[in-house]
Amino acid sequence: MGWGWRPYVPVAQRRRNAIMQLEKLRKKGTAVSPVRIEGRQIARTFWGKAWCAHLEKFSDYENRLPRGRTYLRNGSVCHLDIQKGEVQAKVMGSRLYEVKVKIKALPGERWQGVKERCGGQVASLLDLLRGRLSERVMGVVTDRDRGLFPAPKEISLDCSCPDWAEMCKHVAGVLYGVGARLDEKPELLFLLRGVNHEELVGSAQAAGVIARGEKGGKHRKLSNGDLGEVFGIELAAPPRKFEAAEPQRAPAVRKAAKSVKKRFRRGLRNLATK
Repeated sequence: MGWGWRPYVPVAQRRRNAIMQLEKLRKKGTAVSPVRIEGRQIARTFWGKAWCAHLEKFSDYENRLPRGRTYLRNGSVCHLDIQKGEVQAKVMGSRLYEVKVKIKALPGERWQGVKERCGGQVASLLDLLRGRLSERVMGVVTDRDRGLFPAPKEISLDCSCPDWAEMCKHVAGVLYGVGARLDEKPELLFLLRGVNHEELVGSAQAAGVIARGEKGGKHRKLSNGDLGEVFGIELAAPPRKFEAAEPQRAPAVRKAAKSVKKRFRRGLRNLATK
């Protein structure tokens, strides 16, 4: 009918084509980072699963996402790179297609709200990146409307394929590929949203100490225990104050010394007269 659709390419052939294209790109000196999935499960960690689950919450995407999972699992996402506000990828279909996904930065007031609601709940940077979080913090960061993940209105999709739909199967494969990438490097989510993930930990550690300090007065001096808590170290206990020895009775000592001198001199005079 003249729609310009390319003929269907079987999965096995598409895999071979993907490998050939990757080799060509490497020979040209192009850095490529394919997404490899072992087994059926796309994401295995908290951050990867949370990203995929978030995408599946929106009816805008539900019809197109299943085809994307298939493309990702069979190795068709030949390259995927995440930068601030943008994902660039190459996906093998009937030929190699270029995919760009632009994501708006997390609004400042929303990021501030996330930090405030997580305050005092994130123990360390390692816990944050490994997803070792309380249920409350998990609820904050994955909140559909006020969390870290983007809503459809914050996402702009583009693919060089002839599919008229905004989200084609190639784009869907890339979106799932982001979830797989977050398994390896969860900090990429914060880079993508244009925020510093370390602020979630720093603000949490400082909040409790500052609050306790303000209870004792605006300019209360921090004790050694407070300082150790702020900087995450154990400070040595302050040296003990030794009580001064009981002062000697100086007048009595001087009197005794004079008495000894007098007896000594008297003895010398007696020897001289003999």
